[in-house]
Amino acid sequence: MTPLVQAEQAVLGSVFLDPSQLDHLSPWLRPEHFYRPAHAALYAAMLRLHADGHPATTGESGGPIPLSWVTDTVQEAGTRTRGLTASYAHSLISACPRPTHAPVYGRMVLEGAIHRSVTQHAIRLHQAARADAVRGGVEETVRHARVLADVLADLAHRWGTEPRPVPSPEPVTSPVQQPQVVDEQVLADEEFLLGCISARPEQLLEVVGWLHPGDFVDSGHQQIYRALGALYHRGEPIDQLTVLWETQRRGALSDGTLAAERVLRICDPLSFSGVAEHFGEQVVQASLVRTAAAVARQVRALADDESLAPGRLITYALHALGPLDDVRRRLRLANEPESEPAQRRPASRPGASPPAARVDAARARSRLAATPKPSTPVEAACAALPERHSQRSPS
Repeated sequence: MTPLVQAEQAVLGSVFLDPSQLDHLSPWLRPEHFYRPAHAALYAAMLRLHADGHPATTGESGGPIPLSWVTDTVQEAGTRTRGLTASYAHSLISACPRPTHAPVYGRMVLEGAIHRSVTQHAIRLHQAARADAVRGGVEETVRHARVLADVLADLAHRWGTEPRPVPSPEPVTSPVQQPQVVDEQVLADEEFLLGCISARPEQLLEVVGWLHPGDFVDSGHQQIYRALGALYHRGEPIDQLTVLWETQRRGALSDGTLAAERVLRICDPLSFSGVAEHFGEQVVQASLVRTAAAVARQVRALADDESLAPGRLITYALHALGPLDDVRRRLRLANEPESEPAQRRPASRPGASPPAARVDAARARSRLAATPKPSTPVEAACAALPERHSQRSPS
């Protein structure tokens, strides 16, 4: 028998011995917090009799408890589940160490319920992300992510802690996952997007406000996107050769991330033509689904750690949702109507060249000896900077 089951038996036994303990338990402990259905039915029956003014719940604390309290509770619980007997109720009474410790036993039951609830909703989020990855779209993933965030906030309220995201001091070890096969359509969308920007560099302004390098599933595509952003920021020409040279300067060719033939093929202006925004949205949607699956695994690993107190579990889980919230926010920006362009992209006229002063400064900082410091939205989102999920995209 697990400590959680013993705690459930103890809290029910406490109420059988001292019905006045319901005054301390009923405001925050609910029947659905019990793991065993029989225990949930007994507690629900106790709450029902208490609300109806059963004589056992209206008497003075410490006084004699009428036998009807046990029999009526078992009879009421029998309408919800089968197999309950008065002898089982007496076994619960004998399992209670001290009736006055009922609030502590109740907290144990609630703690187990919090871990189970977080686990269940993390599993649902992961299942929704996998389903969306197969059929396309992000509606179910977004909905389950919102539900998980709401559940964490509600559990924080019940536990009495502030629902604020706090990073875990130790890295969370997720269960070993089999390598996932990347959808060929996702890779094709990424290549089409990069090809569209290479053919018409001014389209970079249409996506840079909400498309980050980390949204690309392929590391080589990430490097090409960074190279395109760096070239545009410095006001240098963009074509197959300049992009190839920039990826070489960044070490993407020497470390095997990219091959020269692949860069030339992706940046061939004759092979791709289209609207970058459309393919950019597809890339961000795929990124949201992947991020949701990874976050769900991380939250489930947190919930599976029984040594983690509920307050810490909730705050760590809220922090784990941070990268997913960032991708959701950027996807909303991508889907905003054209009537609100100021929030979607940098304040720059499409097709316009970067200001001369900025170009001179960027070229001066483009030496390999120094790392450029972000000064514009294009540079912050696309230049060769470490990917930061928590960084807000410029508005």
